Amino acid sequence: MSDETSTLYVHTTGAGPAVVLVHGWGMHSGVWEDVAEALLDACRVTVIDLPGHGYSRGLGSGHSLLTLVEAVAAAVPSPAVWIGWSLGGLLAQQVALTRPERVSRLVLVNSTACFTQRPDWPHAVALPVLRRFAEELRQNHRAVLKRFIALEVHGSDNAGEQYRQLKALLFQHGEPDPAALGDGLTILESTDLRADLPQIQCPTLLLMGQRDQLTPVAAGEAMRKLLPNARLHVFPGAGHAPFFSHLPDFIAELRVFLDA
Repeated sequence: MSDETSTLYVHTTGAGPAVVLVHGWGMHSGVWEDVAEALLDACRVTVIDLPGHGYSRGLGSGHSLLTLVEAVAAAVPSPAVWIGWSLGGLLAQQVALTRPERVSRLVLVNSTACFTQRPDWPHAVALPVLRRFAEELRQNHRAVLKRFIALEVHGSDNAGEQYRQLKALLFQHGEPDPAALGDGLTILESTDLRADLPQIQCPTLLLMGQRDQLTPVAAGEAMRKLLPNARLHVFPGAGHAPFFSHLPDFIAELRVFLDA
């Protein structure tokens, strides 16, 4: 089923327990194509384009993390397993905190509770780097997105091939809204959910790339200690997108968690 509502573009297919896949900053639901296909034999899979991204780009800007949560939670099945990549993982954490009845299990893919470095949190992106992205976004958002993709695959096995795949996907659902991209960077800069993590009671799987430059493994290790019911798996040789570089291993870890 494909539905373009007044809220968001949503695509649901398959039968079984509900799984919701949430993409990261600057991308769209198309990044999940291989993962969704691998889960269709046992799950009802929903993918979604966040406001300003993909087919949902005509929905305006000015979104905060809480307004994104409100829009996404209203558009997808409940309860469901929420699988969020990067910024999508931050959104999934917030859903688990404010709408816990909607989240049966939580999978955070190269995501963290705090994406920017702080005095007590070195496991993140330096603030000047994120702000430089925001400044350059106003001048040439296409160039910024391509640079961000290069950072996502940096250090990963077969980085060149992954870069080509992500670059080909980038505008597949149309041009993202630069204002919405700015909203996303503001959310990444300002959000810190670390103090709230002990409230997330559902089973949680942290999937991290060993060579990720944006969300280092140390962030996953720290989060595992804060979450009451969490397990961490690190993909050797992976960067920020292990579902591209290590798809068979990624699906295997996901299935073990979903079948538990």
